[in-house]
This record gives sequence, C-alpha cells and structure tokens, in this order.
Amino acid sequence: MKMSKQSFNLVIDPWIKVIEKDTNQEKLVSLTEFFQEAQNYRQLAGEMRSQDLAILRFLLAILTTVYSRFDANDEPYEWLDVDKEALQVSQSVDDDEYDQSDLQETWHQLFQAGHFSEIVIRYLNQHQKQFDLFGSQPFYQVTADQYDLLVPTKKKVASGSGTVSIKQMNRLISESNNTPSLFTPKSEDEKNKIALDELTRWLITYQNFTGVTDKTKIETDEKFSTPAGWLYKLNPVAAKGQSVFETLMLNLILFNQDTKDHYIQQKPVWEYDNINDYVTERKKMILPDDVSSLYTAWARLLHIEWDENEQPTIFSAGLPMYSSENAFKVEPMSTWKHDAQGGADDLKPAVKSTRSLGIAMWRNFGQYINVEKTDGNVTGVEPGLVTWLHALKNKGLIEKNRHLNLISAVLVSDGNATSQAPVVEVTDDLTIRADVLFDTEGTQRWPIRIENMIDTTQQIGKDFWQFAATIGQIRNLDARSFASQQSATFYEQLNTPFKLWLASLSNDDDRDAKELAWKHDLRQIVLDSAEAFMQTSTSRDITGIIVTTKEKSREINIFTANNYLRHNVQKHLEG
Repeated sequence: MKMSKQSFNLVIDPWIKVIEKDTNQEKLVSLTEFFQEAQNYRQLAGEMRSQDLAILRFLLAILTTVYSRFDANDEPYEWLDVDKEALQVSQSVDDDEYDQSDLQETWHQLFQAGHFSEIVIRYLNQHQKQFDLFGSQPFYQVTADQYDLLVPTKKKVASGSGTVSIKQMNRLISESNNTPSLFTPKSEDEKNKIALDELTRWLITYQNFTGVTDKTKIETDEKFSTPAGWLYKLNPVAAKGQSVFETLMLNLILFNQDTKDHYIQQKPVWEYDNINDYVTERKKMILPDDVSSLYTAWARLLHIEWDENEQPTIFSAGLPMYSSENAFKVEPMSTWKHDAQGGADDLKPAVKSTRSLGIAMWRNFGQYINVEKTDGNVTGVEPGLVTWLHALKNKGLIEKNRHLNLISAVLVSDGNATSQAPVVEVTDDLTIRADVLFDTEGTQRWPIRIENMIDTTQQIGKDFWQFAATIGQIRNLDARSFASQQSATFYEQLNTPFKLWLASLSNDDDRDAKELAWKHDLRQIVLDSAEAFMQTSTSRDITGIIVTTKEKSREINIFTANNYLRHNVQKHLEG
C-alpha cells in the first residue's frame, strides 16, 4: 500500500539531528540546511553514537564525491572531465595530468573559509530523486518489482516472508520477533512505530550495523554467507572537531598517500544508473578502491511496504559482501591487527568483543599510531585517518599544537556466529596534540615514551590483578573472576587521569619530568586502591590462609598481599 504522503526527501526535509552551538539545543535539519550551516552545529545528536558515526560516513561520502571533482570555487579540476548536468566524471583521468596538490588546495581553502561551498547543494539538488524515501528510486531501498527480480520466488514481496521489523532495525531495541528485549526505551505498542525522519536515520544505521539473522538472500550463481554490515566489522575511529564542519573536514580524506599519482573516482551507491548494476558489482565481492563506496555500502537489499496507518513493513535480503581483510589501504576509519589465521602480512580490523569491553582506547595506543619499538619493530598499521591527519600537520594545514580528539563508537555483537546481534554500545575518546602524536624526535619522541608509559601502567595493572586474586583466594572466592572484576574497576579509575596526562603533553615539556609525574599519580592510585581493601578487611582477610605448594607451605593474608603489591609497584615503577 502507498502512503498518502508521496515524498520525504532528505535534501529538503529535516531528518538529521544536530546540536546548535549558540543555543545547545537539538535541531532537526535537512541535508541542504546541514551543509549550509555545518559550522554552526556542535555535533550530530542521533539516538546513538554509533548511529551518528554511520551518518557521519554517509555525509562524508557526499563531500568526498563532490570535492574530488570540484575545487573550493566550485569549478571542476582542469585535469577532469565532468558532466555539467550530472556533475559526474565523464571520462577516465590521465595519471600524467592528475595533480593531487589541487585536492590539497581545495581542502585548505575550505578549511580556511570555515564553511562548505555551493557546489554541495547543487550536487544534492541534481540527485534529489535518489534521496527520496519514495518514488522510482527510493533512498537506500528498491521497489517491489526490483526486489522480486533479485530474490527467490518463494521470498517475493507477495509471500510476506523475509521481513525485518522496526524494533529489530532500531539498534536501541534490536529485538527480533522470537526474542523479546526486556530493557528498551519504547513500550510494546510503540516498538514498531516510527516517524519518517527517524526511519531515515535507522535505515542508514542498519545498512552499516546489520547482524546475520536474516534468512533471505538475493539469488546468485555461487553460495554466499549473509554478511554483517561493513561498519559492524570494524573497530571505528574518527576525529572530532569544535563544530560539525570541523569534524567533517578532519575526516574528509580527499587523497590517499598510497595512490598519490592516481586519481580515485568516487562511486557512492546512489550514482549507479540502476540497482541491477549495483547488485552485479556486489556479486563480484571485490573490495572497491574508493571510500564513498565503502561509506555507502549496503548489507541488505531493502524494500518497504506501507500500511493504512502509514507504518512500514520492511523486506530484507542479504547481499554478498567483500572481505575486510587487508582493507586498510581503502578503509581509513578502523584500527587493525595481524590476522593469526592469515599470512605474516595479513591484517584484519581489531574488532572489539564482549571480552574486551573494558579496554579503553589509550591502552591500545599502538593501534592508533605507528610506534617503533627499541628492537626496531613497528607495532602495526595505523588507521588511514591518522595517516591523513599526519599529512595535514606535515603540510601545515592544521596547527602543530592543535589538540586532536580521536573518538570511537562501537556497536559490539554478542559473538554468536548465527546472529551477531548487538548487545552493547561502547564509546571512547582520547585527546592529544598533533605535534605530540606525530613527534619524530628520535628515541625521545613522544609516541615511544607514551607506549612505554602504557606498558608500565599495564604492568602495574597486572600487579594489582595479582593482589586482588590473592584477596579472592583468601576469601575462598573464584580468584580469577574476583580479580578481573576488581581490575576493571582499577582501570576505570585510571582512564580519566591518564587521558588528562596525555592531553597535557607538549613538545616543550621536560619529558622525563612528565613521565615521573604520571608514575607518581599511578603509584598513588594503585596504593589507594589497595588501601580501600585494607580499610574494609574482614577477620578472614587478616587471619589469612595456609597455601601449600610442592616446595613449601606459606601463610598469606591481606598484609602479605599488600606488602607484595608494594614491592612489585616499587620494582616496576623504578625499572
């Protein structure tokens, strides 16, 4: 059934939630108003931070596409043939004519101007048809006829099968019809009701953070597993500025250091002539070479039917997805780690799991910046975004003493291979000056020293874990479980002071003195944590127990445990 309202266009109808800088009030804006006023908004303000991240990447796909074709004066680059009507590249680019410095100058001029230029609005107006929730090319969906052509006969729309409910798409609820979610922000009657602006936000989010419970898949010659959303398979990182404009600019990667002599043509999903072309490309399961394709990648073929109450029924079919392994040269917004099951040089996203929920960003500092160890080995591959920020700093496009705020919003799955349902959202950040993050002063450079301080801090964390395990043993508890709980609390106490210490660093510091200052704070925190146990000790803690090993028997109590902790702390802080 069709709705009485035949249009909801993202270009002109308000759907993006933002916070205004002047009033600190939430506002709903269209794409047009958003790009015209981005400098006046503090941040995106959707239902979840992971939703904001998905929408940020969608917005970046628009900007990357536009400014890879047009300069800050809204003129096409001289070495590029652009169709004046479609505003798309009409011919391939000769690498000998391509000049990456033009893209750099565009970024610089936009950043200096403090706002986006009119060409973004022209581009959106040109593609309004693809940004409407309704019509012949509905936004992030397909028509019923298109859907029926691509799925098995028994899964066609008329069958009524293969649907996903609003309460499952809404990641604040994530409830299937078979498994009720007990703690949700909506009552049972309201779970499947939704306004068009909110539906738009969840459409974008769902394509990025889909699980794998869907049974329906498009028809292909070769079998494929129903994929999770692309962003769901990453450990995301983004840069946050003082305004939405700054945030977008810091994340707007107009050129890739690895392909500086080769023009990368952007191809967001809405620029395909028809859905069959897009599906044909996806069936190849080949990783695209442009970020706009990744930022707008569909995990599902979706079709929406509307009932008499103007509420949607959403049909969903899985699409083949390319692998995220070794995608680090294209995907800039993730951390990476070596794939233990792959080759020596194979990397995969360092995805957060339920087992690593409590590990803050700063503890994985080496995943965000290449840190050369004393043995000459490098910790890993840094995110493309960090490499981009490094290039901006080196080229003088951002101030060297500018504080860079790296943020992460992770939707963590349950780890179940047959569902991968989201169980928790984890957000984090760390702030550090650009000249500190990208310091190159030999063996004294800050990244090496910071990594060493983190290693020392985590050694103290192990010492405290051992102390807590001993207390658990004395109390006849599950010592490992008790120690892990107390360790999590200990690290929570460390997070804020360490992040403040990190943000306070500068290249003008006495580096030894700054290290000593953190060691002093760390010593105080760990000893205070132990003292809290001493102050609440029980008679059993004081009396202790006899522990027998093959070599000997010994008595342990809270005093011996505390003394051993103090000994280890002293040794490891002075080592």
